[in-house]
Amino acid sequence: MAPEKVRLTGEKATLLATLYGRALDARSPDPILGDDLAADVVERIDHDFTKTGMNAALAVSVAIRARFIDRWVAEFLATHPEATVLHLGCGLDTRVHRLDPPPTVRWYDVDYPDVIELRRRLFPERPGHRLIGSSVTELRWLEQVPARAPVLVVAEGLLYYLDPGEGRALIRAIVERFPGGQFVFDAVSPLGLRTQKLNRPVRKADAHLVWGIDGPGELLAIHPRLRCLSAVSAFDIEGFDRLPAPHRVAARIAGLLPAVKRAAVFYRLGF
Repeated sequence: MAPEKVRLTGEKATLLATLYGRALDARSPDPILGDDLAADVVERIDHDFTKTGMNAALAVSVAIRARFIDRWVAEFLATHPEATVLHLGCGLDTRVHRLDPPPTVRWYDVDYPDVIELRRRLFPERPGHRLIGSSVTELRWLEQVPARAPVLVVAEGLLYYLDPGEGRALIRAIVERFPGGQFVFDAVSPLGLRTQKLNRPVRKADAHLVWGIDGPGELLAIHPRLRCLSAVSAFDIEGFDRLPAPHRVAARIAGLLPAVKRAAVFYRLGF
């Protein structure tokens, strides 16, 4: 089978960096995430991944962040075995394969049509798993999703690329469509926006972060049903001890500065 030629630009191109980060972790002697499928998919793509800006040190960060979100997703599915999962801006993430939910879970991977077509060619089919090719902010795609069950919305690496008004409209539409559920996602603060050029994969892709969220209050103002269940700084998640020494020291110093500590946060919202 000939390798898949992939030519993506802007925020779409960052999915190649995170895929490569998970592959580097899987190939390491002591993997954090152990995403063997990501490593396999990288081998089947015709692309110079060294140009993504991803390296072994950044791959540790990619892996520990993905593992953190995976744990929140697993917790929800353990208590809601018939839930609907909306994996928004899924890119080439292998989360549905890593977590292997039971077929009673309806899992929807949603991304731009060209990204979804790439997923169809690269990933195996599985029961209960559906693909929707659409911009997540073109809300008509929601009509394809039954609204009876509790919903888990997973949006890793997505919200900061959305126009703030469209992002709020997306969250509001989901809250009003489903009987209840959770959102799990990462976000950056306004300071995180101002320092985005320090993010090598974002810079290499010529992508631009545009939505900075200034704490839980800004999110809860989107809809009265929303409540904040968790807000965890990226500097507080488990695994930073696995970073190379210089990066580990830099992360510890940054974590002592309140504004910097709030620059990247993982949120879990209930409704």
